[in-house]
Parts: sequence; C-alpha cells; structure tokens
Amino acid sequence: MSDPIDTYIAAQTVLSDVDGAAGRLIIRGHSLDELTGRVTPVDVIRLLFDGFFADLPERSELETALGQARLAVFAEVEGLNGRTLTTGSVDAVRALIARLADGDDLKSALSLIAAPAVFTPAVIRLQRGLRPVAPISTLDHGADILRMLTGDMPSAEAVSALDTYLVTIADHGLNASTFAARVVASTRAGLTSAVLAGISALKGPLHGGAPGPIIDMLDAIGDPENARKWIEGSLDRGDRIMGFGHRIYRVRDPRADALKRAIRLLGTRGNRLAHAEAIERATIQILNERKPDRSLETNVEFYTALLLEALGFPPDSFTCVFAMGRVIGWLAHAREQVMSGRLIRPKSEYIGPMPSLAA
Repeated sequence: MSDPIDTYIAAQTVLSDVDGAAGRLIIRGHSLDELTGRVTPVDVIRLLFDGFFADLPERSELETALGQARLAVFAEVEGLNGRTLTTGSVDAVRALIARLADGDDLKSALSLIAAPAVFTPAVIRLQRGLRPVAPISTLDHGADILRMLTGDMPSAEAVSALDTYLVTIADHGLNASTFAARVVASTRAGLTSAVLAGISALKGPLHGGAPGPIIDMLDAIGDPENARKWIEGSLDRGDRIMGFGHRIYRVRDPRADALKRAIRLLGTRGNRLAHAEAIERATIQILNERKPDRSLETNVEFYTALLLEALGFPPDSFTCVFAMGRVIGWLAHAREQVMSGRLIRPKSEYIGPMPSLAA
C-alpha cells in the first residue's frame, strides 16, 4: 500500500506520462497496450533513445551492439568475491556496475543496459554454487538473459514473457529512481553514476524492492480461504500489504494486467495463478472495507512477483530484474536532462528554529 505524496513539476520530458486518474501510461507517444506483447526491449531502446544519441543505429545494428556489450561486461563478473555475494543480489549487481567507466556516449549506455542483464544471472548462479554462463552475443536480449540464468535455451513463451516485463517497466514518469538518476545526470557526473543512483533508489521497499515480499505473502497465505485472516492480521499489526495501492494511480495499475496476460500465456506451476487471483480479489475486498476512503487497487508489483517466479528468478533478485528494464528509462532521462543543460537544484523550506536576536 502507498501513502499520499506531494507532487510538483520538476522536469519536462518527452519520454513518458502517467495518468493516474485514467490508469493510462504513455511511452513516447504510444500507449502501453500498443507496446506490450508487440515489441522487444531493443525496440524500446530505439524509441526512448531517439534524439538523445546522434549515432543511434537501426534496429538490427542496435541488437548486434547490445549483444557485443553483454560480452564485454561479462568480464567484470570475475570481480565478484564471496563477501560481495553475501551482501545480497542488488548490492552485488550494484558493485559490479560501479566498475564500469562513467561515459556519456551510446557505447556506455549499451554497456549499462547489458550490465544488470548479465550480472544478475551470474550472481544468482554463483549464489547457488554454479558457474556463470557467458553471453551469446547473437541471441535476442531476453533469450540470452534466460539462457544465462538456467544454462539452457529458453522457450519462445518464456522469452516473450520476459520481453513483456522489460518493456512494461522500461519507463514510468518521474518516479523516485528516475528522478535520482536525473539529479545525478544534471551534475554531468556520467551515465554510470546516474544508473547507480537509480538502482540505489530502486532498492528501497517503497519502490522497486517490493515484489520479493509478495511471494512470501502468497506462500504464507497458502489456500485463498486463509486470505482474510492473514490480510486482516497484517492490517491490525500496521503492516503494509505489498502489491496494492500506488502513489500515482487512483485506479488499477495498467501494467498489472499486461503482466497478468503474459503469465497466463506462459503458464505457472500448479494453481499458482488461480490462487493468486483469488487472494487478489479477497485483498481488494478487505482493503475496500477497511480503508474505504483510499483507492488501493492491484499494482505492477503483484504480478511482477508471479511472472519472475515462473521464469526462475529467486525473490532476492526481483529488484535486479526490475533494473534490467528500468535502466533503459534511466539512461534516456539522464541524456534528456544533460541536453537540457540545467542543474537540478530544488529549494527546501526551512521549518526549524530561528536564531535569537540580541535586543
């Protein structure tokens, strides 16, 4: 669930717009429905990067360049050690990203898109006692991610599901991580620094860190008949119900339905999806009863958890997979901010005590 938040205009952008009242997401002039299930992450890179990099190539050349970037960043996996791995997936991936040069050109941007895609499967495998799998540069981006995770060639359905996820979460207005990336980019620190700011903000449980606990919630509830008792007990303790409510959307998050469709096509083990849908209905009913003055509909995190679980990603890595898609938006926003030539320096309102003046 989310708390109210004050908003103000901090930047003008051509990249995306979130209409919370209508439940609509527009990405560079296209509705979410026009993109999900129809385009790949490389298409979204071209869409969001257009006008921000002078040497942006055609789609096939961009796919090739991204594949080469995956090969190049894989060399950094050797920098992982046991201590880094024990800090958690997000911290390990962030540490590897910090090893990349702080450039501002297209090659740097593609390396930063490749980084979480390569580092996340490598970290997961090392945590499981397995050797990392090197990229194959000629594979599509989503297919290579899943192959690096499992060691096997993925099904077309699995690739389509991951592509849908990466496209769906590529950009979403001026959220906390994107704003953090724009602030750092405005100082001309470089694209790596901007991405590190983004992933650090994404790590927080009020932003991208929320999907993992949803799996814990679904497992704890088990049979949907237990949902009311579990949800009401959590609310009585003052706990947040992850996967419901959004700071912008006053209606159902449109990304939730896009991911739900992808899960249905992919298929899930046993009755996982059916149980999740029943728990979703029960949770919304309880939230409407307990908090009738607030709109607490399903958000993107609920079905993100189910989709990534079905694809074989452990809950600890969900934020890293989020970063695989959102890094495209961070980079586009970073370049847009740099090209504006403006340093972001908001003004704060002082509400502390004033000094005493001598009579």
